[in-house]
Amino acid sequence: MSADPPQVNVVPARSRAGRVWTAVTECARREGKTVSLRHACIACAEALPVTGAGLSLSRGPGHDREPVYSSDPLSDELEELQFTIGEGPCVEALGLIQSVLVSDLSTEDNGRRWPAFAPAAVGHGVRAVFAMPLAAGAVKVGVLGLYRRRAGSLTRDELTDAYVYADAALALVLDDLVGVDTARRPFVDGGFVERSAEVHQATGMMSVQLGVGAIDALARLRAYAYVNDRRVADVAGDVVDRRLRFSPGRDTSEDAGS
Repeated sequence: MSADPPQVNVVPARSRAGRVWTAVTECARREGKTVSLRHACIACAEALPVTGAGLSLSRGPGHDREPVYSSDPLSDELEELQFTIGEGPCVEALGLIQSVLVSDLSTEDNGRRWPAFAPAAVGHGVRAVFAMPLAAGAVKVGVLGLYRRRAGSLTRDELTDAYVYADAALALVLDDLVGVDTARRPFVDGGFVERSAEVHQATGMMSVQLGVGAIDALARLRAYAYVNDRRVADVAGDVVDRRLRFSPGRDTSEDAGS
């Protein structure tokens, strides 16, 4: 009789998002506080094989990222260092709107890439940095930075978890702008923020209609969907098809009809 085939541990996207959100809310529960960005940062650092994590936010186009939360003193130092000298993986991740994954800061290539940051970080005892932008399409609000004392890459599964933690942080930022409780939203495609082409197009259209930036437009789109108990993708479809139009000063709970 042949042996059973080995079981592959595949975590469905929805289960992954649920697991991540449970970790974030549990972190807040331990402190007896409402879920915040700080808890996403701490939960991420606890869940992944890293020394610590830091979150920085951008105040809008043309503004530098500013450190807002860190899980530990070392991460706080690395966040402040990049903010002060204006270079490093987190600075680059926000500018490129893509992840910057550095398994060993001590290499010559990385020393040339970040001549001020790399030797300073290594001097602090940090060898690896993984920076994930908090972004969706044209919307970029900040960066999640993960710091580790030993060199080496994250596994594919660990990296996927890091992306989901960054997604949770992005959702918390957007929902906080309009006073929506992220915890009451259903997960979408296993994550927290919709990234379809239609949602991006609707965000651009709403930005023009409302006279606001892309960040505020996406937050308003999500708020309208939340208040009216609809999927964000469906509301975005109505905006793109011009069945729904937003005007400055109109509350998202109102009918913004065409």
